[in-house]
Amino acid sequence: MSTLLASLNPSTGWLGRAALLAAVAALFLITVFRKSGITRHGKPLPTPPNTLPLAGNGLVFLQARQKLFAWFVKCERIFGRETFELYVPSLHPGVVLNDPKNLDFVLKHESLFTKGDFVKQPLWDLFGHGIVNADGELWRVQRKAGLSFLNNKNLQVLTDVALPQYLGQSIRHLKAQSDAGRQTDLQAVFHEITSQLMGKMAYNMEMHADDDMSVAFDYASGVCAKRVQNPLWRVKEVFFGQKMRKSVGIVNAFGKRIVDSAVQDRKQGTSLPTAENDKLDQVSGSLIQSLLDAIGDEKIVADAALNYLSAGRDTTAQSLTWTFYLLLQNRYVYTKVRQEVQALLNISSSLECLAASDPAPSSASSVPSDLGSRISLCTPAALPYTHAVFLEALRLFPPIPFEIRQAQAATTLPDGTFLPASSILVWCPWSMHRSKLTWGDDAETFRPERWLTKQPDSTSSPGHGTAPKVISRSVSEFTVFSGGPRTCLGKKMAEVIGVQAIAAMAWTFDFVPAYQAQERTSKSSLTLPMDGGLPVFVKVRNRRSRSTMNSGDEEI
Repeated sequence: MSTLLASLNPSTGWLGRAALLAAVAALFLITVFRKSGITRHGKPLPTPPNTLPLAGNGLVFLQARQKLFAWFVKCERIFGRETFELYVPSLHPGVVLNDPKNLDFVLKHESLFTKGDFVKQPLWDLFGHGIVNADGELWRVQRKAGLSFLNNKNLQVLTDVALPQYLGQSIRHLKAQSDAGRQTDLQAVFHEITSQLMGKMAYNMEMHADDDMSVAFDYASGVCAKRVQNPLWRVKEVFFGQKMRKSVGIVNAFGKRIVDSAVQDRKQGTSLPTAENDKLDQVSGSLIQSLLDAIGDEKIVADAALNYLSAGRDTTAQSLTWTFYLLLQNRYVYTKVRQEVQALLNISSSLECLAASDPAPSSASSVPSDLGSRISLCTPAALPYTHAVFLEALRLFPPIPFEIRQAQAATTLPDGTFLPASSILVWCPWSMHRSKLTWGDDAETFRPERWLTKQPDSTSSPGHGTAPKVISRSVSEFTVFSGGPRTCLGKKMAEVIGVQAIAAMAWTFDFVPAYQAQERTSKSSLTLPMDGGLPVFVKVRNRRSRSTMNSGDEEI
């Protein structure tokens, strides 16, 4: 504004002032009388609060993301499921979707509603040709490679071998922190687990949460998120983009290392099984090898590898962080998770005693205090309440809080909204998952029970006992794992990791918040990392003497 006033100073030439005033007037008239072409039954769509002359909704999107979340929630409260229009100068006209029917239509028509240049260009430096950015045949090829990696055999190895191993390492680390009375960051702990998992299983490489690539990727993701919000990001980064360019260079160099390592494994034949009894080594590196087989071009393979690394590592670790943030606020839920694990261990111990022709254990005291080799029993099916806890945390803190698509041709949504070609479609899982129309009056409350129903237990005699069952929600209502052709490939993997990690950590430890009582928020990112992590003090819940632990129990 000060620049504008200075330009109107009397000392400025009258021609210059006239030209500037004409430009401002023209922009104002364009804003007021513009016709985006977006209509519903021939009438313009409503506009949201904070829509300004000239700037439209542009200033809204420059806010910190927590304020932006609040704005989307406010709009959902005002409009309900009605589609409303967005306007940001210099960008294609757009709409915000809140109606599950509209979202279901968009998700099912992947070729019509693509990522488009609006999304691809801000993310190009970080994701390149990878699956996050890809459309069409290149996307299909990468998805097929991902499906090959996430087969049932590999998921079994994840459940029985890899995850117990890396969980065990983290639990030993947390026990050491407890002994020393040191504060620890749970987000870093979960990030380390998923980094090691993805590094070994997907790429046959050792990866850690605090390496240079992880730090650089985290920074670059934050910059890319701000790019999507700021249409003038190119101008800004001419002057302030040095750190971004350096970070992208580190990330790309790491992507090249992944490919070079995989190519070297092929030449040496080490990508094949090396030991019949080592299941983890038999599947390690299978994703990068599948990508090499499917694509061939090593630069695109590197892009794809980095995309899958982010999808499989960051989102799961962040979701576990938010889960424990909620558990620390809801201790009764924490207790119910432990009770469910206790019941599972009771059943396991009883079956073992029966198999050995020994009397069944008379009390819970005979159940081992460490999960040990039994951790692989902790599956979503075996622990439905723990599974519901994870889903409820995903609902309230979706790992991808915003989604954007671009219409490749003129089309009409199920609610009658007409969209010209190139229109932008935005939906906000953060606000949709807080909709009282979909989730009830307690939509903003953490209540895992909303995911459970009672079903007859097939192992019980008729009329005796029921077992809880997790309710399936429509992908257009619970949007975490997307839907249609782009349904998340890693859904099963994320749920297995989530349930096993929650069970192991809640069973073994008490966590005391090491942060003040204020609300934890997310920092700028394409995903949902917790700003400042989740600092806690750790207390080991139960101890056993080393002599009572068998070799299988020693891992956890």
